[in-house]
Amino acid sequence: MTGTAAPVAFRREIGRWDRGRPGPTLLITGGVHGNEPAGVLAAQRVLAQLQERQPEIQGRIVALAGNLAALSHKQRFLKRDLNRGWQEDVIAAMRRRDDAELSPEDREQRELLQCFDEVERTATGPVVFVDLHTSSAEGSPFLCLADTIDNRRIGLSTGVPIILGIEETIAGASLEWFADRGICGLAVEGGRHDSEVAVQNLEAVLWGLLVHLGMLSEGAVDLAPHRQRLRQSIGDAPPIVEIVHRQVIAPDDGFRMQPGFVNFERVEKGRLLATDDRGEMRAPFDCHVMLPLYQELGDDGYFLARRVRGFWLWLAKWLRRLRASAILTLLPGIRRDPDDRDTMLADPKVARWFVVEVFHLLGFRKREPRGSLLAFRRRVSRPENRNL
Repeated sequence: MTGTAAPVAFRREIGRWDRGRPGPTLLITGGVHGNEPAGVLAAQRVLAQLQERQPEIQGRIVALAGNLAALSHKQRFLKRDLNRGWQEDVIAAMRRRDDAELSPEDREQRELLQCFDEVERTATGPVVFVDLHTSSAEGSPFLCLADTIDNRRIGLSTGVPIILGIEETIAGASLEWFADRGICGLAVEGGRHDSEVAVQNLEAVLWGLLVHLGMLSEGAVDLAPHRQRLRQSIGDAPPIVEIVHRQVIAPDDGFRMQPGFVNFERVEKGRLLATDDRGEMRAPFDCHVMLPLYQELGDDGYFLARRVRGFWLWLAKWLRRLRASAILTLLPGIRRDPDDRDTMLADPKVARWFVVEVFHLLGFRKREPRGSLLAFRRRVSRPENRNL
């Protein structure tokens, strides 16, 4: 017997766990890309075990499914990427459109925004956002985050490698919406699509976060097998890397990634990475390959990253604690945006030496052109996040 399988039905709220005690809210999304159901499965497993064990919990867990229509069709998206378009001006324009003009992802985003607003409005403590993903390549799990000290601290607690700088290359991810509100947020890439290991990795990160945030006691869950699972998956991947290049592609480019690349794979300058209708793409320097594209939909062919040494992490932490950003305006060609104290403007004709590196050390990462100037924006966490 032949035929097409019926679409699988998903509900917006995967579930929640709340015993009425004040504390942090762990807000989880899975399946923002419809070909990545592992996040939904991981959240379901955690909630099912909580239901079975009935532990006390400080605060609450709220888990949401992202792109319901795309999940049911097992496609990354139907009309557009739901993990784009979370900038305030884009959201405002979407909200002004008539219902008949909305794409399927516009409707999903509207519903998610209502859910996010409800969670933030009813929170009894700090909110921590975790967006669960998988990728089309094998390799170590990793985290993406807005570069604040609070996000780094929470991210490092998981033991999972961290990618810095991706917010400078991808505009409008949901992490940006939360970062603009000072809410701590992590995106977790668990592993390859449709891999049981990826589901286990995502589940392990969730259990570790629940203990780190003080929502569950250490005795309420045995973290040892979860930590062992993550160590096996991580292998020798570097603990922190920084994105230095994004290969943007379009559907008619004829992009073809060379087979066999995995996340964090070390490549030497000159190695062939991919081809398209215009020719070859080779590594411009020694680096790590991240998120090589082995699926039909998507506009990111691959990313290139370099390892960040521990000294620079230590220096960044102390410079930010000492509020050293005040010295930036003493440097030639740099001034503060008069309309936003957390944005610095740099004239590249005057400020030529190590400008990007200095801004990154001090937490100014969101870079965009502003006429003849470059604008660097700093994410500011809420005061309550410092206790997480």
